[in-house]
Amino acid sequence: MDGKLRIKISIADRVYPLTVEPSQEEGLRSASKKIDAMIKQFEESYAVRDKQDVLAMCALQFASQVEQKQIDNEIDGDETIERIKKLNLLLDQYLEK
Repeated sequence: MDGKLRIKISIADRVYPLTVEPSQEEGLRSASKKIDAMIKQFEESYAVRDKQDVLAMCALQFASQVEQKQIDNEIDGDETIERIKKLNLLLDQYLEK
């Protein structure tokens, strides 16, 4: 299996056997713990009857966090590019003197 690990991840009281690269194991285990914590939080906060609903809410929460980070990074990137352009303009003006 070229150095891959067989692990079992538990999410929402179900066990999922996975074959992963060793470098992925820690991230997967951490993610499953975060999902289970979020499931518990949603179950305590809302009258949710079905695990499917809770899992959908978790998926939406995680996906929205990823999307927001991408949006924030794009905004930061645009601001950085504008600052660099201004610095280049200032340098050009300085060097022309």
